[in-house]
Amino acid sequence: MVVLSAGLYWFQPWKLWQDKTVKETLPTAAATATVTPRTSGSAPSGPQALAQGALISHEHTTTGTAKLIRLPDGSRTLRLENLDTSNGPDLRVWLTDAPVKEGTAGWRVFDDGKYVSLGKLKGNKGDQNYEIPADVNLADYTSVTIWCDRFDVSFGAAALTPA
Repeated sequence: MVVLSAGLYWFQPWKLWQDKTVKETLPTAAATATVTPRTSGSAPSGPQALAQGALISHEHTTTGTAKLIRLPDGSRTLRLENLDTSNGPDLRVWLTDAPVKEGTAGWRVFDDGKYVSLGKLKGNKGDQNYEIPADVNLADYTSVTIWCDRFDVSFGAAALTPA
């Protein structure tokens, strides 16, 4: 019975059938969450998209878009839009320097190099924001992963390309 209880705690299989939807708006003072592309020569009046990429599936089917956004106050956030993945134990959102690879070759590469955790995944569906610490140099990171810290595997990831 102890082994069964420990196994259930470790794997948490019920989470595969539980969805948590998050519907956060982009954190701004403005009422709209429109993201404007970067333009030279003009001061940003709203959020600026710095980079983005489409999420691909790894261990679990994952879709959506990851966007690095500079807010009018100069702070930066990672925004996941239309995220749809499986729920699981100990899911994290990471910025990484790893290349995004399709298939099983891409499942376990994200903890091999440089990465920064932006926190626990707030929900497995919807739109959500993750504050990027001011001391993080975005030039060091080229991808985003939804990382299962318990099993060291990516649920899905996106290569970030400049906007």
